[in-house]
Amino acid sequence: MLLEKRFKRGEYEMSGALQEAVMIMLKEGFEGPTNPQETWFTNNKPDSGIFGALKGASHREASTSVNGTTLAGHANHIRYHMWGTNEFIRSGTYPKMDWDKSWEPSSVGESSWVEVQEQLRSEYMALISALDATEWNQAIANEVMASLSHSAYHLGAIRQILKVAKTG
Repeated sequence: MLLEKRFKRGEYEMSGALQEAVMIMLKEGFEGPTNPQETWFTNNKPDSGIFGALKGASHREASTSVNGTTLAGHANHIRYHMWGTNEFIRSGTYPKMDWDKSWEPSSVGESSWVEVQEQLRSEYMALISALDATEWNQAIANEVMASLSHSAYHLGAIRQILKVAKTG
């Protein structure tokens, strides 16, 4: 009975401390640690978040296929997932998602690689702004935690692809 009440959807508000922790983790995952000597899950180097990892890649490296995926594909997939999160926060419902298309483009030229990165940063900034202006509830907390986990997974994949793309 206690477990049923505890996990009932929407029953609890997110604490300020936990909400702040989620924001710190999101920022570290994308922007890198504020202080590289005090990281939670990224490397102890500046620019070790998603933006820094992608910034160091050329458009050729971003188009290098490693086990069927590319940096460009991962970057757009993260952006697309984040767009879905932003839509959920705005409307309370999930948009129709085409996950296969989320991996496109897999190959980019110099200018389109810059554009992919800018679109990712724009969607991220929209998420940070939305989260700052939104009253959190259980559904939003779940969605944001899923987005954080999803992005952290892809940060690891991006790092692995970079190892191959930079040596190839």
